[in-house]
Amino acid sequence: MAGGKLSARQKMINLMYLVFIAMMAMNMSKEVLSAFGLMEAKFANSNVSTTDRNEALLADLERKSGEKPEEFMIPASKAKEVSIASEKFYNYIETLKRDLLKEGEYAIDPETGKLPFEEMDKTDILDEAWFTGDRFTKKGDEVMANIAGYKSKIRSILGEDIKYGKALLSFEDLFGTGKQANKDGKKIEWLNYHFQGFPAIASYTKLTAMQNDVKVTEAGMMNLFLGNVLTDAITLNKYKAIILADKSAFFAGEKFQGRVVIGKYAKVPPTGLSIGGQSVDLAEAIDSTGAARLDFNVGGVGEHEINGKFTFLEDGKPLEIPIKGNYVVVPRPNSATISADKMNVVYRGVVNPMTISFAGVPDNKVAANGAGLKKGSGMGKYNMTPTSGREVIINVTATLDDGSKVSDKAVFRIKDIPKPTGKIVGQSDGKLPRNNVEIGRVEAVLEDFDFDLPLTVTSFKFKVPGQPSVICSGNKLNGAAKSALRKAKRGATVQIFDIKSRSTGPAIKPATPAVIELAN
Repeated sequence: MAGGKLSARQKMINLMYLVFIAMMAMNMSKEVLSAFGLMEAKFANSNVSTTDRNEALLADLERKSGEKPEEFMIPASKAKEVSIASEKFYNYIETLKRDLLKEGEYAIDPETGKLPFEEMDKTDILDEAWFTGDRFTKKGDEVMANIAGYKSKIRSILGEDIKYGKALLSFEDLFGTGKQANKDGKKIEWLNYHFQGFPAIASYTKLTAMQNDVKVTEAGMMNLFLGNVLTDAITLNKYKAIILADKSAFFAGEKFQGRVVIGKYAKVPPTGLSIGGQSVDLAEAIDSTGAARLDFNVGGVGEHEINGKFTFLEDGKPLEIPIKGNYVVVPRPNSATISADKMNVVYRGVVNPMTISFAGVPDNKVAANGAGLKKGSGMGKYNMTPTSGREVIINVTATLDDGSKVSDKAVFRIKDIPKPTGKIVGQSDGKLPRNNVEIGRVEAVLEDFDFDLPLTVTSFKFKVPGQPSVICSGNKLNGAAKSALRKAKRGATVQIFDIKSRSTGPAIKPATPAVIELAN
């Protein structure tokens, strides 16, 4: 602004503007520094008065501990621990403040009793002491370690008692040291965000403010141990309507039965949880609302109870809250119900396995009956062995939880065992060498039949073109049949028919003929 092809007068005017702006900036900077100094003085005065109040509260707790040890001995002991931990951390911060004044060569004015706020503009004191590049120095690590140590000590003193949960959350928030977003939106370390690049008076004030946080924490804990902290005001805005059904499943047509209560979730970590006598892992079970998520294998079909307990720590003692509930198990819909109206069939003379159930009703409350129907082994398993007639009706009755009964029925057609297929050497038609036919075994096979029903051939007839039929007993060609076979020409077709067989159960119809062409 003072260069270029300007006149000497214009250059002088521009230079005067620069000097004026610089003077304004200097004045503003001194005002800001003074403002930090005034804030620091207020924090320091507050720390003195809060220290006096905290000492009085601690003395009150110790007195009450002697008068009512069963009620105040443990709180007084905790208060003493908090006081010792807080004083230790407070004094450590005081050493950081002394080091800052020493390095900056700042001293309190003996006449005013104040620090030279307007002169405390150096930014390199803590920058050099606490930071190196993008890392902390040993001193910087020491600062963070002392903050973490104080937090850890307070957490251990409060423990897991649910009465101290809210106070612990406030404490964690007050001394949070997570990364902070700078003006560019970049996340940087908490120590860098609060202390790097700041004037000495700003850092000094922040350290005094941290001491104030320590004193405020100590005061809050003292009041908490004395029982002077009011609990949350009871307002319906914090509550929800919760529906508690008498059971977790109902059948169509039943009346819904249950209760509606007003309550809210307790965001309090329990110390133990067990369901049915089995301990549950709290790290996996408890969500952010304090609710416990249950995850266990259900029992068989029917109504079941849930029994367990929550365990909390209150006043240093375990507090157990019982868990009671119930649920209803219905069969899993793992298949579609697809039926052909004309295909409900059972076979006469064999055991037809059946599965009979009523959705949502346990097996011991389901009764089924029909001619030839018997209960099998296993849930819902039955065996049907029809004898006479062309159809059988199966009636099913179920008893519901309220004692009422529902029923249904199904009609099945009764069919005879199908005619088996005649075979020799495993073939019912086609070509075979003459020798294979001569020594082969004749069979009667129930093809595409869903029951395991072995058949034994008892007799059959053997026919060679131009030769009379030969009756054979058993399942192999006899001498007469073999003699007729030898007279057959190559390429001739022989027949095995009227194949009779027996089973371990019902009578079997004669098998279909086997027609074989001689390959030689």
